[in-house]
Amino acid sequence: MRLRRPQGTVEVVSACFVVAAVLVLAVRMVLQAAAALVAAWPVLLALGVLAVGLAAWRAARSIAAGRRAAERLAELYISLAQLDAMDDQAFEEAMRSLLVRDGWRARRVGGRGDQAADVIGEHPRLGRLVVQAKHTAVGGKVGSRVMYEVKGTAGPVHRARHAVVVTNGTFTRDAMRWGEQHAVHWVDRVRLRRWAEDGIALHELLGLTARPGRFGRVA
Repeated sequence: MRLRRPQGTVEVVSACFVVAAVLVLAVRMVLQAAAALVAAWPVLLALGVLAVGLAAWRAARSIAAGRRAAERLAELYISLAQLDAMDDQAFEEAMRSLLVRDGWRARRVGGRGDQAADVIGEHPRLGRLVVQAKHTAVGGKVGSRVMYEVKGTAGPVHRARHAVVVTNGTFTRDAMRWGEQHAVHWVDRVRLRRWAEDGIALHELLGLTARPGRFGRVA
């Protein structure tokens, strides 16, 4: 469909009235919007200040996290290649050393009868943590059975608030899903790189909190 040009005096006058009405309506809408903005300027200013403050806080937090990571790496840096070349005992000792670097009091307890705990760490704010270390060939996978074992002993036996399984390999999907559903944290090869090579603290990497739990205590 095409609009035709007004024809005759009556149609021209009618079209002018329509255009004038549209212009008046548009002007009134602009004036109302401007009035609303003027009335709401304190709120808009507060929102702007809040947005700027939030951005500044996030930037400061990111800078602080980077500084802490650099300080940790200055104390201890372990590459994935070094971890791959270790035997089981050396791998467990590396887990202990990384926890100490992160501010935990940690000791290696792995061996016969360890009841699914290779390293136990204590933190003044986060409580007790149990680490089960699974050193494997590159590309090896850790299954759900390890998750069951750690879950079964972390709290009842070791009185730990947090349970973690660490491997230089990967986990099966079922193991990761089960761990997430039952509060057994997992650290695969990707997360291990961030912990050991990038200097991210384990509790920051996993989002561990000091929320009260059924087991564990704050040292």
